[in-house]
Amino acid sequence: MAKTRVVVLGAGFGGLELTTILSAEFGEAIDITLVDKADAFVFGFSKLDVMFGRHLPADVRHPYRDLVKAGVRFVQSSVRAIDPEARRATTDAGMFEGDVLVVALGADVDPSLTPGLVEGGHEFYSFDGAFALRDVLPHFERGPAIIGVTGKSFKCPPAPSVTALLLHDYLVARGRRDAVDISVVMPFGVPIPPSPETSQAILAAFAERGINYVKDSLVQSLDPVRKVAVLNSGTEMPYALFLGVPIHRVPQVVVESGLSSDPFNWVPVNKQTLETRFPGVYAVGDVNGVGTPKAGVFAEGAARVVAASIVAQLRGGPSPAAYNGAGSCYVEFGHDQVGRVDVDFLSGPKPTGTFQAPSAALVAEKGLFRSSRAQRWFGH
Repeated sequence: MAKTRVVVLGAGFGGLELTTILSAEFGEAIDITLVDKADAFVFGFSKLDVMFGRHLPADVRHPYRDLVKAGVRFVQSSVRAIDPEARRATTDAGMFEGDVLVVALGADVDPSLTPGLVEGGHEFYSFDGAFALRDVLPHFERGPAIIGVTGKSFKCPPAPSVTALLLHDYLVARGRRDAVDISVVMPFGVPIPPSPETSQAILAAFAERGINYVKDSLVQSLDPVRKVAVLNSGTEMPYALFLGVPIHRVPQVVVESGLSSDPFNWVPVNKQTLETRFPGVYAVGDVNGVGTPKAGVFAEGAARVVAASIVAQLRGGPSPAAYNGAGSCYVEFGHDQVGRVDVDFLSGPKPTGTFQAPSAALVAEKGLFRSSRAQRWFGH
C-alpha cells in the first residue's frame, strides 16, 4: 500500500508541530516533505534577545539539520509555485506533490511599502533586521525614539509594547535614558484590545517609565532628511531612532497560486478545519485569515487541528474538535518581569482575554515554553 504523501510548506511553529505529530503517529508509514528556505528556526521572541544584546545570534538558532524524525524529510529550498488543485509545489530543489498540502509560509514583511522606512529607519520584525540592530543600538545616545507600526495587521501584537519596555531598560543600563524620549505608535486604542487588564498593565508600565503611547495611529511614511515620522492623521513626529513594524503581506507565491486574491487578503479557510476551498489543501498560521493574531502559538494550535484531521482521515476515526482560536502570549515588562495574556478568539461572539500578572513563575514558564518545543521539535 502506497504511503500517504504530505507536503508542508514552511517550517515555523505550524509546520514543525504538524510534522512532529504526524511523525509520532505514523512513523515511517507516512511520507512527509517539509520545505523551508531557511536553514534554521528562531523563536520570534528571541529576536529581541539578540537585538538588545542578551544573546548572540548563534545562541537562538535551531538548525533544521537537527530535525530527524521518522517519515519526515526536510528540504531547504525556496517555493517558486503552488498548484493547489494538484496539491503540488515547485521549489528550487524540485517538484513535490502530495495527497495533502499544508501551506504554512507565514506572513512576509515588506519595509519598502512604507516610504522612507528603508532609507531612514530600522525594522525589527525580520531576523536580519533585528539582528542588525544589535550593532546599531549601542551607538544611539540621545533624542526621540519611536517604535512605530505601519500596517493594521502584524505579528505578535504585544511586541511593539515589549520592545519599548526593553528599550527603556537597555537605555537605563547604559545611563542614556534621561536623554531619550520613547514613543509607541499603535493602530489600537489600547495595546491589547481583547484583554483590558493586559492593556491597563502595559499602560501603567508606560506611565511609570515615561513612555508615550500614541493610540489609533499608523506611521504612514518617514522623511529621512528631516528625521520625522508622518502619521496617517498628518501629524509629524521627530525621531533620532525609528524602530518600525513593517507592513505585512501574503507571500507572493501564495497570491499567484490563487489561494489568496491579493497581497493583503489572507488565505480564506474553513474556521473549524482550516481547509481552503481546495480539497486536501490547508492554510496554517500567519498566512490564513481565520481571525486569530499572527503569533506562533496560534499557528501551533492550528497545526494540531490539521494533524488531528489527517489522522482521522487515515485511521477512519471521528472528525476532531473544531479550531477554537485560543492561545497564550508572554508579555515581557522589562525589569526581568514576564506576564501572560490568555486569549480566545473564536469560541464566543467576540475575542476575550485574561491577564496573568508578572511573576517569577511566568519567567520560568516562558523559558519552559521555549525549551520544551526545542526538545520536541529538534531533540535538544
